[in-house]
Amino acid sequence: MSDAVKFIQGNVVCAEAAVYAGVRMFAGYPITPSTEIAEHMSVRLPRVGGKFLQMEDEISSLCAVIGASLTGHKTMTATSGPGFSLMQEALGYAVMTEIPCVIVNVMRGGPSTGLPTHVGQGDVMQARYGAHGDHAIIAVTASNHADIFRMTVEAFNFAETYRTPVILLLDEVIGHLREKIRIPEPGEIPLVGRLRTAVAHGVDYHPYLPREDGRLPMSDFGDVHRYNVTGLYHDMWGFPTEKPEVVYGLIRHLVDKIDHNSEKMTRFRKYHTKDAETLFISYGAAARSALHLVENRRKRGERIGLLELNTLWPFPADIVRETSRNVNFVLVVEMNMGQITREVKLAVENPRKVYLANRVDGELITPTDIQNIVRLIQGRGV
Repeated sequence: MSDAVKFIQGNVVCAEAAVYAGVRMFAGYPITPSTEIAEHMSVRLPRVGGKFLQMEDEISSLCAVIGASLTGHKTMTATSGPGFSLMQEALGYAVMTEIPCVIVNVMRGGPSTGLPTHVGQGDVMQARYGAHGDHAIIAVTASNHADIFRMTVEAFNFAETYRTPVILLLDEVIGHLREKIRIPEPGEIPLVGRLRTAVAHGVDYHPYLPREDGRLPMSDFGDVHRYNVTGLYHDMWGFPTEKPEVVYGLIRHLVDKIDHNSEKMTRFRKYHTKDAETLFISYGAAARSALHLVENRRKRGERIGLLELNTLWPFPADIVRETSRNVNFVLVVEMNMGQITREVKLAVENPRKVYLANRVDGELITPTDIQNIVRLIQGRGV
C-alpha cells in the first residue's frame, strides 16, 4: 500500500500500521467486529515475507503469537470481547515470561455473546485486570484513523521497549468507520526494534537479568543460546523458584517497569482545556461525539473542553488531575457503566464533581445524549 491518501476502514488501518511497525507474523481466529484485521493480514503479510495463521481458537492464537515473538519476530493477534476472555491465560503467561506482542481487541457489546455487531467499550477493566495475579499492563486506544495508525505503532514500540504484551483497545464504530488517511512514509514514525543480547555463544546468558536502564535484552529462541521459559516464578536463568526474595523481586520488576515509566507512555489530546469551565474526558468513538459537541458549543460561547485519552493503562491520573483542577465539573463520556469514570474519580481532587454520560445499548453515544446530561447537571446548580 502506497503513501497516497486512502479512504479505508479502521481495521485495515490497524493492519497496515502493524505491517509498518514491522509485524511479520499474525495468528488469529475470526470474530466480529475484528475479522477485517485478520482478513487484511492474510493478504498483506505474504507480500512482505510474513506469515499468517488462522488458529483453531483464540487462546491458541495468542500462544502462537507468543512462540513466534520468542523466535525474534514482531507479532500480533486481533479479537473481540469473547475471544479476549479466552486469551487471558495466555496473556498472563506473556506478562510473566515478558514476551513482546500486541493484542488488538475491537470491543463490542457484552458480556457473553452480547451484541456482536454493535459498539461497546466494556472491556476496559478486563484489559487491566483480566489476567489473574498482580501485574501491570499497557493498553492504548484511538478515535480516528490517524491515531489508529499512530497508536498501533506505539503499541509495538511499547511492547519492545518494556518487553511486555500491549493491548490495543478499539471499538466497533472505530474499527468499521471509513475515513481518509495518509499512510506515513517508511521512517516517518520512529520504530523500536528488538533489543538483542550482546552475550556471545558459549557465554552464560541470563534471559531475565535487566540492564541498568531496566530493559531486558533477548536472544532469539532456538538460536545460539539455550534457556528456559516458564510461567512459574523464575530466576534470572528462567528456571522455577520459590525463594521469597526472588519471587518478590520478579513481581516488583513486572509492575515497576511499567508503573515507573508511565509518563513515557501517556498519550492524550487536549481540546480547549485552558479556559474550560466544563471538562469532558473520553476515548474511542465516544470521544468523537464529545469533540463534536465541544466544537459546537464553543461557537456559542460555552467554555467546554475535552481531554481525549489515548493511553488508558497505566491510567494517566496526573494529567486528569491537572486538567480538571479548575473546572466546575467533569463529565466522563464512555459506552459502559463507568469504568474510566471510576478512575477519574480516584484521580481528581473532588470526586463529587465527576459525572458519567454513557450508553450501554449498542448504540453510539451522540452529542445530543451528552448535551442532555450536561443540562441535567447544570439544572442541579453545579
